[in-house]
Amino acid sequence: MNIVLIGLNHQTAPVELREKIALDSCEPVDLYQDLKRLKCVEEGICFSTCNRVEVLVTTFETVDQAIDEVKHFLAAQNGLQPRDFEDHLYVYEAQEAVSHLFHVVSSLDSMVVGEPQILGQIKASYRDAVKNSSSGVVLNKLLHKAFSVAKRVRTETGIANHAVSVSYAAVELARKIFGKLSGTKILLIGAGEMAELAAEHLLHQKASEIIVANRTLERALVLAKRFKGQAVVLEEIPSLLVKTDIVVSSTGSPETVVSSEMVRSVLKARKHRPLFFVDIAVPRDIDPNVNNLGNVYLYDIDDLKGVVQENLSSRADEAVRAKRIVEEETIKLMNWLETLDVAPTIIALKEKTEEIRNAELKRTINRLGELSEDQIKAMEVMTQSLVQKILHDPIMFIKNFGHHDNKDDYLELTHKLFNLGETFDQKTDDEDADQG
Repeated sequence: MNIVLIGLNHQTAPVELREKIALDSCEPVDLYQDLKRLKCVEEGICFSTCNRVEVLVTTFETVDQAIDEVKHFLAAQNGLQPRDFEDHLYVYEAQEAVSHLFHVVSSLDSMVVGEPQILGQIKASYRDAVKNSSSGVVLNKLLHKAFSVAKRVRTETGIANHAVSVSYAAVELARKIFGKLSGTKILLIGAGEMAELAAEHLLHQKASEIIVANRTLERALVLAKRFKGQAVVLEEIPSLLVKTDIVVSSTGSPETVVSSEMVRSVLKARKHRPLFFVDIAVPRDIDPNVNNLGNVYLYDIDDLKGVVQENLSSRADEAVRAKRIVEEETIKLMNWLETLDVAPTIIALKEKTEEIRNAELKRTINRLGELSEDQIKAMEVMTQSLVQKILHDPIMFIKNFGHHDNKDDYLELTHKLFNLGETFDQKTDDEDADQG
């Protein structure tokens, strides 16, 4: 069986193409019905995020056949032709496919190394595949192992301990000031990508309320709905500052959005509660003089970039350790996969010896006459133990076939040596006929 992974990501394809080929809008039921119709696919899972689209399959056909069918599958989902995107695809098979998956789930292949969202996204994709009966023995084992690898990476390295995006750095600074962000009220000024990322991180820290203020109310409504918040217009900002704990501003305004006087006017009503501003807009949205007010903290994009640069080198060091964990776990998984080819032979050998044991035990009990239940149980345990000990070395020898170039030759020899295509009763009947 071959494992094949086909996809494109932020490193191989521009965002314009990733948008066209994304699978987010496809209903999982329809998506997996189409995937399972492919002749070459035994099991399959689709991953689709803003930065990548990948299809992971197992197949008994050639890798080239799998690639061709999956290309046409991706094209059909989005009304494209394979030629529209095939130059941007990467293909991994066998150990490389496993290693790539482990890198992705551990966030070593992300645009921001160590970001936590990818693990949740792939778990959701796996749930869809299971729900639609598209994942079987191999991919179940592979995905569960991938999740445990991601856990090892996060537990044994500090790869996720340092903020390496401006939005995440902003939230980390807020957390240091407030101690914890659970229950805090957030005001997002602007509804662009930076504000969206900040909102995701804040919700992860269990912020209780998010209000989105934007010049265009329509855009504010879209973002507020996504984060179960409230949408307002910019003119409502002064009244909102009274109850807000954290303000993240990222508009495209050429002028200041929040003035020093605006903030000063609400301080008395706030009763000395700290107010935290993060200004990630260029030009700046928040008057720098705000920082001179009591219990008010202001960080602009330059402050945050310094934090990000410092933390990038820390993550790079941790990534080296994380990649070693991925390599180690990839080898373990491949060892398990290689035993799958020999599993039917091991099962056949166990079944045949169990058949012989049962037949001989039955004959012996019949010849001995009446025996107590304890005596029969003792003979049962003794014969089982005897067979297990006799089979131990042959089974270990067969398992090692998975790592051998001449695996098929050894398996054929084992079948001939133990007559695994023939039942014990058939063999006994033949021997009796010969003797007769």
